[in-house]
Amino acid sequence: MRKLAALVLSLFMTTGVAFADTPKDADAPAPKASEPAKPKAAAKKATKTDAEIAAELESLKQAMQAQQEQLELLKEELSKRDRQIDEAREAAAAANARATEASAKAGEAENTSAEVKSSEATLASSVTDLKSSNSALTTTVNTVAATTTAGGGGQNTEEPAAIRFKGITLTPGGFVAAESVTRTRATSSDINTPFNSIPYPGNALSQVNESNFTARQSRLSLLAEGRYEAVKLTGYYEADWLGTGVTSNNRQSNSYVLRQRQIWGQAKTDNGWSFTGGQQWTLATEDRKGIDNRQEAIPLTIDPQYQVGFTWERQYGFRVVKSFGDKFALAVSVEGPQATIGGRGFSNVTTINDSAAPSVIVPTGSTTSVTGNTFIDAIGAGGGLFNFIDATGYTINKAPDVIIKAALDPGFGHYEVFGIISEFGNRIYPCGVVGTNAKDTVVPATPTSITCLDAAAPTTVSSFGAFNDSRTGGGFGASARWTAAQKKIELGIKGVAGDGIGRYGSAQLADLTIRPDGSEALIRTVHGLAALELHPSPKFDLYAYYGAEYAFRAGYTGYDSITKTITTAIPATPTTVAIPSTTTTKISTTGIGGYGSPFANNSGCSTENPAINQLDPSAGGTCAGDTKVIWEGTLGFWHKIYNGPKGGLRWGIQYSYITRTGWSGNNNVPTAPGIAPKAVDNMIFTSFRYYIP
Repeated sequence: MRKLAALVLSLFMTTGVAFADTPKDADAPAPKASEPAKPKAAAKKATKTDAEIAAELESLKQAMQAQQEQLELLKEELSKRDRQIDEAREAAAAANARATEASAKAGEAENTSAEVKSSEATLASSVTDLKSSNSALTTTVNTVAATTTAGGGGQNTEEPAAIRFKGITLTPGGFVAAESVTRTRATSSDINTPFNSIPYPGNALSQVNESNFTARQSRLSLLAEGRYEAVKLTGYYEADWLGTGVTSNNRQSNSYVLRQRQIWGQAKTDNGWSFTGGQQWTLATEDRKGIDNRQEAIPLTIDPQYQVGFTWERQYGFRVVKSFGDKFALAVSVEGPQATIGGRGFSNVTTINDSAAPSVIVPTGSTTSVTGNTFIDAIGAGGGLFNFIDATGYTINKAPDVIIKAALDPGFGHYEVFGIISEFGNRIYPCGVVGTNAKDTVVPATPTSITCLDAAAPTTVSSFGAFNDSRTGGGFGASARWTAAQKKIELGIKGVAGDGIGRYGSAQLADLTIRPDGSEALIRTVHGLAALELHPSPKFDLYAYYGAEYAFRAGYTGYDSITKTITTAIPATPTTVAIPSTTTTKISTTGIGGYGSPFANNSGCSTENPAINQLDPSAGGTCAGDTKVIWEGTLGFWHKIYNGPKGGLRWGIQYSYITRTGWSGNNNVPTAPGIAPKAVDNMIFTSFRYYIP
């Protein structure tokens, strides 16, 4: 850059001196003696010219100072020009040397003269190219300056895609979406599909279809990038409006809340190490190349729950990646855990207190309390900024999930293998489910008692002997992805299997269930996805996916169930006799429960019942309905109407066919055939989007 500046300054000074020493008209006659000269006018004119030059120099100086950061991006180009000048000078020196040698050899004078002329022509051409390049550079600088000062009187129609701020490049992104979904079996959900809640025929929602219209998947993102010596620093934020507040509704304002999708920071060194922390796609999600954020192989679906069989979470993670060139990468991450519980029939004690006011025969009401023998999750504390409305609760975490992954890019495809380690914990109460009917008002001929370790009160519910328990789960996965026909065809396949990793699948099958003694039983799950994506032209994307998720049985017998009903005494009145207090206890030690029990009661899975009220349709008759397998086939396309410096405009349609099949159950009748409920849904999605350029 210094060489170029010196050359430009030299040319400018030489030109200035030539202009100063040369008369305005060299062929004009000298003024006659009788004609007086006009020095004042000439001096005035010269002074004006100098002022203009000074003003132009000052203006250029200010523009250069104002755009110093932008010009830093052009250093590499300027270095190339320096090399071109050096090469031109070397060529000229070589030509001069040949000319000197030619003058000593008269016989070769003509040929040498031709070579000299050719070299001079080459040098002249190089100088001309340099001037043209400098002119283009000046135009670029002026364009950037005009963009920067557009608010002061001008506006450039070609705005930059990124913003430079204090040495950081900020790139905004996202899109505005107008979308719809039509389902033949209603799920009472927005654009995202709760795959594990597709209603069985007995559910009243299965008898009606639904069409929902939404703009909530509209997205905003901001990418910040900078460098510190040999480290690239990156920050990324992404959000949409698929969050729900306590007051969100579809009645008038349709006000839904902004939610974070991703928010993370990263430091990546030039020698292949990267460190990333924040909310991000789980390391178990497949990448298209290497192991790097923002390279995830996300299905092209309109449905933001993506596709059955797709492996994903967006959760807290801190990951470390080592890339060995462009061929191989290793990574490890620690990520936020969460336990999801499935099944039913767990051991419990239910106490019903029927009360009545004195001298009143009709009871005034009743209260019910329930105790169990374990807990795994807890309802979120609103004051602790958890969602207190979510009844599924938050895991009392023992340890984070740990994921290890290796990726290979040999030049003919992309391949991954990974493993997940999950630690689950709970607290068990051996005396949480105890009781006896030996103290009932009417004592059975053969009393039944469920006792615990507490010798002092063997049939009284207490926390005596409580202890913490834990289980270790996890699984393995592998994937492969290939491209063909100059990347116009893309094929992918992925499979994952393990214990306690159901929530890593898009259908959100349960991680675990509870045994009769309160301990955890991890549910074995398998899920997989096959993908075909076609890109016949830059304007069209077509996609087809087939995915399935399968949960194994984890059913048990021997669950304890105690129901104790206490009725308070009613004193006598002038017209009625006194009614004494009564206690009745029902005890079962042969309960059926867990996940997918072959003895479950599915007799009412196809029985529709009347609505509970105008705001609450019936879920149907008795139906355990624990999911055995969910599979989904999807077809869709995207058409890019326009994609350029003004943004992107595209539309698309997606069709999905979903089947959900439950585990069969015979209602504990050995001779009865098992009943396996089945739900089917057809869904059509549409989307119209404008993308920020």
